[in-house]
Amino acid sequence: MKALTWQGRGTIRCETVPDPQIQDGRDAIIKVTACAICGSDLHLMGGYVPTMEKGDVLGHECMGEVVEVGRDNTALKVGDRIVVPFTICCGACRQCQWGNWSLCERTNPNGKMQAEQFGYATAGLFGYSHITGGFPGGQAEYLRIPYADVTHLKVPEELSDEQVLFLSDIFPTAYMAADHCDIKGGETIAVWGCGPVGILTIKSCFLLGAARVIAIDTVPERLAMAREAGAEVIDYAEGKVQESILELTKGLGPDAVIEAVGMESHGADTLVQKVTSAVMSKTFSMERAFALNQAILACRPGGIVSVPGVYVGFDPVAMGAFMNKGLTMRTGQTHMHRYMKPLLERIRKGEINPSFIITHRSTSLEDGPGLYDTFREKKDNCVKVVFKPHG
Repeated sequence: MKALTWQGRGTIRCETVPDPQIQDGRDAIIKVTACAICGSDLHLMGGYVPTMEKGDVLGHECMGEVVEVGRDNTALKVGDRIVVPFTICCGACRQCQWGNWSLCERTNPNGKMQAEQFGYATAGLFGYSHITGGFPGGQAEYLRIPYADVTHLKVPEELSDEQVLFLSDIFPTAYMAADHCDIKGGETIAVWGCGPVGILTIKSCFLLGAARVIAIDTVPERLAMAREAGAEVIDYAEGKVQESILELTKGLGPDAVIEAVGMESHGADTLVQKVTSAVMSKTFSMERAFALNQAILACRPGGIVSVPGVYVGFDPVAMGAFMNKGLTMRTGQTHMHRYMKPLLERIRKGEINPSFIITHRSTSLEDGPGLYDTFREKKDNCVKVVFKPHG
């Protein structure tokens, strides 16, 4: 089968790789009908995530039709149409039972390796390095799903692939980021990053009852999309983010802030960030917490810092501002099964159609390397790329 593979820092190829096979009774195999490039895939492309190996199949946003089912899997049958969450869950360990699905204790076969860095193992992830299990990803014609009796969401035929595809990651991720802000109604929320997650986060904040959303980015088409989503926007390239936020909120600050950028953020327009940048340049050069520190500085005292942005290593964080203002931070890989069904219902009811963020489509994985470059460089007004590998 054809698949998009990692070949080293900055290099993605479309290659022929072996078809997936059933390896366990709970497995299933799907024919991938739609998949997407996620912003966190760019962290892999850029070489920011350790334990990638040449030839690893990428992708953790996908869906498809079940074509084979393991003998112990009674939850699925051939022909079922499913969305695949990016986290792999057993459904039986204590974390799954607590609803902390992304912290599953059983699905990462390389958990010992991960525990050396994080202290404990967390859930296996599709297409996201060997530290999270080394599972092949879904930017391919077919995908093996371990623990498939739990790791799936059946979707109704009346909804298109494009309407439901982003239930695999970025819509639940965005919604959880907004949910972490404890929105009761009437709040002001500031969002750093207007990529796909950031835009859907803006939408999610309004769905939950926020009165205002302030969005921070610098890419013109992303700022335009944020405006269309209802946000007030700040271009961070102008160098006055904190001043602009104080002006927009009459000195009160946002009730919560959401950092939807992650380890590859840019800029240093405050003293805190300049000091952090100087420290980081001598220590942890692989990650840049500019957006996170800017968000911490901007949040009002007693507020919430929600972080869906992906981090891997050790980042100098503005702990002085964080501690002295009495802030609360909420973060983590998305607990997908908390949100997938409720968000499917919102889509079914017509409250939101996440497909509006798609800007580029292809029916051939051969276009993948070029579209990775287009997405990374933000060329051709690219916000979100979707493939339909079988046409």
